[in-house]
Amino acid sequence: MSYQTEAQLEASLIERLVAKGWDPVQLSSEAALWANLRAELGAQNGTTYSEAEFGKIRNHLEKGNVFAKAHALRDRFQITRDDGSSHYVQFMNLEHWCRNRYQVATQIGIQGRRANRYDVTLLVNGLPLCQIELKRRGVELKAAFDQINRYQRDSFAAAGGLFQFVQIFVISNGVNTRYYANNRHQSFKQTFTWSDVENKAMNRLEPFADFFLEKCHLSKMIAKYVVLHESDEALIVLRPYQYYAVEAITEKVKAGRDYGYVWHTTGSGKTLTSFKAAQNLCENPKVEKVLFVVDRADLDYMTTQEFNHFSPGSVDGTDDTKALVKQFTEPGRKLIITTIQKLNTAISREAFSPALQAVKEARIVMIFDECHRSQFGEAHRKIRDFFPRVQMFGFTGTPIFADNAVGRRTTADLFGDRLHTYVITDAIRDENVLRFSVEYMSTTPPVEGLDEAAKAAREKLLASREVMEHPDRVEKVVDWVIANHDRKTRQGQFGAMMCVGSVDGLIKYYDCFEAKRKAGAHDLKVATIFTYAANEEDPEADDLIPDTSFPAGIATAGQIPRRDKLAEYVADYNARYGTNESVMDGGGFYTYYRALAKRVKSRDRKGFTPDQGVDILLVVNMFLTGFDAKTLNTLYVDKNLKFHGLIQAFSRTNRILGQEKSQGNIVCFRDLKERTDEAIAIFADKNARETILVGTYEEQLEKFTTAVQNLLALTPTPDAVDDLADEDAEAEFVKRFRELIRIRNVLASYSEFKPEDLPIAAQIYEDFKSKYLDIAQKTKKTPDPIEPSPLDALDFELELIRRDEINVAYIVALLMTLSASIKEGSVSSAKAKAQRKRIFDLLLSETQLRDKRDLITRFIDEKMPMLGPDEDLHAAFATYWSAERDAAFARFCAEEKLAPVAFGELFGRMIYTGKAPLGDEVVAAMTEVPSILKRRPAVERIIIGMQSLLSTFDEAIGDIEESSIPSID
Repeated sequence: MSYQTEAQLEASLIERLVAKGWDPVQLSSEAALWANLRAELGAQNGTTYSEAEFGKIRNHLEKGNVFAKAHALRDRFQITRDDGSSHYVQFMNLEHWCRNRYQVATQIGIQGRRANRYDVTLLVNGLPLCQIELKRRGVELKAAFDQINRYQRDSFAAAGGLFQFVQIFVISNGVNTRYYANNRHQSFKQTFTWSDVENKAMNRLEPFADFFLEKCHLSKMIAKYVVLHESDEALIVLRPYQYYAVEAITEKVKAGRDYGYVWHTTGSGKTLTSFKAAQNLCENPKVEKVLFVVDRADLDYMTTQEFNHFSPGSVDGTDDTKALVKQFTEPGRKLIITTIQKLNTAISREAFSPALQAVKEARIVMIFDECHRSQFGEAHRKIRDFFPRVQMFGFTGTPIFADNAVGRRTTADLFGDRLHTYVITDAIRDENVLRFSVEYMSTTPPVEGLDEAAKAAREKLLASREVMEHPDRVEKVVDWVIANHDRKTRQGQFGAMMCVGSVDGLIKYYDCFEAKRKAGAHDLKVATIFTYAANEEDPEADDLIPDTSFPAGIATAGQIPRRDKLAEYVADYNARYGTNESVMDGGGFYTYYRALAKRVKSRDRKGFTPDQGVDILLVVNMFLTGFDAKTLNTLYVDKNLKFHGLIQAFSRTNRILGQEKSQGNIVCFRDLKERTDEAIAIFADKNARETILVGTYEEQLEKFTTAVQNLLALTPTPDAVDDLADEDAEAEFVKRFRELIRIRNVLASYSEFKPEDLPIAAQIYEDFKSKYLDIAQKTKKTPDPIEPSPLDALDFELELIRRDEINVAYIVALLMTLSASIKEGSVSSAKAKAQRKRIFDLLLSETQLRDKRDLITRFIDEKMPMLGPDEDLHAAFATYWSAERDAAFARFCAEEKLAPVAFGELFGRMIYTGKAPLGDEVVAAMTEVPSILKRRPAVERIIIGMQSLLSTFDEAIGDIEESSIPSID
């Protein structure tokens, strides 16, 4: 049986693209790439450039990083021509995106830190704006993703950084195809499948190329649907459903004055979609003002900062409406970003009416983000009455239908036609959001033998706030959370939120957590926020999440007790984090709200330190809608929820991140099962339960059992892995054991999980894991082999078996325990051997310790027996480790002819930045620079050696001088 090779796949794609008008071009060298750019830019701008003129352009293009180059692509560049005239160079026609020049090239070779050849490059006006990486059928797509990451690391910065102009990457193995923006900080989980308007995926390369890589469409995606995220200095490309929604709104505005709404499930990026729609509508000359309207409660620190990049001062979280009214009256300002609170104030107060008369009859388009919360009722009517020519569009993840209206008008009543739909089942299928694992924990034991009347009376009593918020029950729930929090959050790698039924209940919960912390029962960092604004009705009256009202000004007499209680909790917050927040007035409250949101999201950002994070955010209603944190994976629920409120709250946990985050964890301390099923039926369909919910512990255990059987059918014992015939068989073993790891990761999050439930002995599992790691390590030792191996096409997902708490410091602490026990004679020889075996098993099975195994073993065998009775093992190991590190560095410098000081600085920068050095930097640290022919392999060898030293001596170390002593029994 013959399979299509990578070369055949590439040739087929080129033939398809050429047929669609892409001009083939051969660019065999860096010089050819620049010469082609000079010619293409000249043709695009209707001129030719002299060598001196193009030198100025080239100097401009070589400056900056990927983000700076994305700005340069979208700007015009002024040069003074040889004849003294001024000329503006257009790099891409963004307004008429089809009016550009298009070329396709293959196998462009670039010499960076190492030489690379890129599969297929799409050039627009001579600039490489789309890079396509292909793999043969059968190769996992992540191999292509990883290869592009290597290009970014190794050679995209070479050739004047021309390939840093790439806006969109495409990866394909023919059967599966994904695209994503040029953003180094995203994972493979954040690559996207293109689909049609009905959300049917275009996985195969042929239909993808016909649609997505069509010249005008690709240009439009780059011109209109790649967003430059200023706060993160990162490129974001919209997903297909986002594209279709924006296009539908744009066409609706062109066609007339009708309203419309978009139903895109919670977590699918509605804010970005709705903002992009507002931004694109500004190009319509018939529209005088475009308002992008958000709810103040949805604005965390980063969102506010990002919006203010586009419209300075537009969003400040206050109720000061003067700036908004001024923006309405500024002739040159077309896009206005504001909050629903300010807009409502502007059209309600007589004081602002004279200023707004000039725009009252203007053609205004308003885009409402999360329209289901703030626009139902008076505000919606007022806007329509005030602006008779207004055209309104709404975005919602959970529309109001007749079934969940609860006395409100439906979304269709207010906004008319639904323009595009992307429900939670679509998002789960596309891996744009995660499924939920829902557990129901009963806090009251069942009583047998009751008649129906007695059952009803008991259920009513148990549902009362008196019972739900009773101190004994609260303590019981808190104890459960303390006992299970590490399991739910992967030892604190993720954060959690807890929602309760009332402010009074929240106060009891916070006080209980704090009392137990002071008693030493836990060290969880619990923070909270709740409003002390007046509530006209019980917040649980309809079991929905009400619109959040922030306090305005100074607290009234009735609000002071709650405000003072919150102030007490904020004082705890200030003491823990060294801050100075205050909630004594409305302005201070909002400042604290934003600071707290930023802190809860801090796990999302690089450089996060656990002591600065929040482990559990305790809320009543705030943060249950609109708040996104990718590293929040657990919601503890002691609150009645239903319909859209339930889906909104649950969806705080299901943002995609990486392999470690396999689902959103929901723990319900109230019986919400029927309501969960009901909400799923409304917002997906009645048969979608299995798609949206991960399933029970027993169901996952059954999946694990099947995976074990599949593994043992291939390799009955761990030793059988050594007898596998070839690398194809090894690759099959990796796939089967990896499936075991994935399911075990899900199982481990369940509260009832016990390792003894698994149908494979713990030691056998660890032995298989050791073989798995051996194969993974073998692939690391042969980077970029000439002959591709089936193992190179696999993602070993080592993050799923890495345990950060098992580091060198942990092993040292175990050794100290063992040493102390032997000295005291408190363990038998057999027990000492068993403890020693456990330590060696850890060295074999923990991925982060394998590079350190020989060093630690040598310390155990050679140094420990020589220690005196009073010697500190921690200090002895630290001295030993430091000496071994120094010796290894000295040997490496001598072997590779590196200047020790220069090498030390180079290595230090690599630790600080997390990036390998560039080739020129390595050469600068050499005492003897090899010839040109030998230079590249020498640089590659040195970088691989540096990475090995880093892995051995500086990663997963912990504090080896001050580590707590664990038990090794």
